[in-house]
Amino acid sequence: MLPFLLLCPIITRDEVTLMPIMKNFITTQHWSRSELQDIIDFASELKNLPHQPLLKDKSIAMLFFNPSLRTKTSFEVGISELSGTAVILQPGKDAWPIEFQENIVMDGDAEEHVKEVAQVLSSYCDCIAIRAFPHFKDWDHDRTDSVINSFAKYSSVPVVNMETIEHPCQELAHILTLQEHFGDLQGKEYLLTWTYHPKPLNTAVANSSLLIASKFGMNVKLLCPSEDYHLDDRYLKAAKENCASEGASFDISYDIDSAYSNADIVYAKSWGCLSHYGKIDEQIANNNQFKHFIVDESKMALTNKAVFSHCLPLRRNVKATDGVMDAEYCLAVKEAGNRKHVQKSMLSKIL
Repeated sequence: MLPFLLLCPIITRDEVTLMPIMKNFITTQHWSRSELQDIIDFASELKNLPHQPLLKDKSIAMLFFNPSLRTKTSFEVGISELSGTAVILQPGKDAWPIEFQENIVMDGDAEEHVKEVAQVLSSYCDCIAIRAFPHFKDWDHDRTDSVINSFAKYSSVPVVNMETIEHPCQELAHILTLQEHFGDLQGKEYLLTWTYHPKPLNTAVANSSLLIASKFGMNVKLLCPSEDYHLDDRYLKAAKENCASEGASFDISYDIDSAYSNADIVYAKSWGCLSHYGKIDEQIANNNQFKHFIVDESKMALTNKAVFSHCLPLRRNVKATDGVMDAEYCLAVKEAGNRKHVQKSMLSKIL
């Protein structure tokens, strides 16, 4: 029997629509709907033809400042399937701690500055990918996304966001999964609902959910327990503007029944309220008032036979019930699987 690669059609780099200039993949707001759709369409192609030499002789430095299961695995396996090399680094563990503040006397724990790190990795690798969560102390600082933006500033190769205060790769997988289910998403009723978690979590996936749903022409509704749980104005404004440009609507609701009513898509995520940002005890106490926001079968019954999804990981019977997670309408595992395909496509486009 011939090896699989001899039986599988080979896609050459000449057949891939590349970005005309070096472009980072840090936020989908810097990409047009048509550019994002091009990535998603090519991901569908790669899903059927997974092993391609599109990253042959290419190397990607992946810096993980925080834990990862799906992101690390999907990137590393995907890069291998495209004949590339993934270099995994954990600053502060198997690599030196890095300083990001400018004009500082480095007499603390950091051993080297991002200025040198970004330049050196750029000389070794063709791309730098970053996973760096906020510190949950000062939102005014954390919203600057200083880690990945510092790498982008000093790197001479494309920089990719593997989750910071946004999660654009999750966005791509989310849209691919929804398009596989529905086809055209224009005019679909999209509900992003806060759901309970005992800890205050990063707003990244919620921010990204608003950006991508609004960019693809869906009527977007954000369900929050109260105004305290509004996302940053940057993302609310972007969602409003995206929806307006696509002929869709954007609303914020605090009423569970009306928000779920007639929804086509329910996407759930927990996040800490920005009004108590950095005050862990206050955040926990606040969250504990809203355990009833769990996604359950009775809420899903209010929808227009909606699909449900979540970025994972998910605490069962805390964020969503077993009944919801095990239902045929739950797309969470499929969405996680699509991470690999969209990331392969995106890397093929920017490299």
